[in-house]
This record gives sequence, structure tokens and C-alpha cells, in this order.
Amino acid sequence: MKNTLIVVDMQNDFIDMALGTKEAVAIIPKVKAKIQEYVKNGDEIIFTRDTHFEDYLNTTEGKNLPVEHCIKGTKGWEIADGLYVEGAKIIDKQNFGWPHWNEEKFESVELIGLCTDICVVSNALIIKAQFPEIQVTVDSSCCAGVTPESHQSALKTMQMCQVEVV
Repeated sequence: MKNTLIVVDMQNDFIDMALGTKEAVAIIPKVKAKIQEYVKNGDEIIFTRDTHFEDYLNTTEGKNLPVEHCIKGTKGWEIADGLYVEGAKIIDKQNFGWPHWNEEKFESVELIGLCTDICVVSNALIIKAQFPEIQVTVDSSCCAGVTPESHQSALKTMQMCQVEVV
């Protein structure tokens, strides 16, 4: 069986820079361990990167969240040191969710990363909608939200949509 780990937006700006939180910093060791588990098993690993450009503040998202972050080519846009593994795929997405997951060949998917309540939930629900028959899992211990409360709300939303939350 082809197991896929999707590491959502584990970028510097979401961990300890522009939009960082102590909860995001705290999950780093568990995220590293989860990635290594998939490497050891020879499974597929995909990283997503939230990707914006210099005109971010003029976009719809930028008008609703007026904090420049994940500007392509900056330190904040980069995947946090020590997480990326050789051979993993990187998807640069310009929205909360990547609409092209249906171009992948998934048998099971596990998502981890940031932020639970924005990009993790968006991608989990897109994948569940595009692949209704596969197991989609989110490891809550390897995720952090904008706030602890919104993290919990997103986990409940995913459970209601038949995403397994562990």
C-alpha cells in the first residue's frame, strides 16, 4: 500500500517568524519523528509551502490578513530547518488548499502541519472530497492552529467529515 504523508506549511513564518506561535514551535520534534517514520517505511512524503508574492497585501487574503508572510524566496517562506528530506515532493500553493490533489495517486493520506484551522483542514477536506474511499488521517499532535481553540474546532470539523483524527 502506498502511504502518503503530507506536511502542510511547516514554514518559518508559521513557526517562529511573522505568524509563529509557541504551539507551532512545540510540535517540531513530533513532526520530525513522524517524517522519519515515513522515511523508514519508504513511504511518500509531500511538503506544501504557502506561497505569496510581493503584492500579497493587495490580494483578497492580504486584505483579510494584513501580515506579509511566506513571500516566495524569503527565509519565512522556507521549510523549517531539519524537516525536509531528500526525495520528498514540494508543492507551492497560493491558497489555503491545493485544488490539484486529484492529480496524485493516493491509497492513504496522513496530514500534519500548520495551521490546523486554515491550511490543514482545507487540504484534508479537499482530499476527502476528491478521494472519498481512501483513509484520510490527521495527527493532531503534529498540528497547531492559530489558537488552541481554533485548532480544536478544526479537528472537530474534520471528524464530522469522516477524516480520522488521531
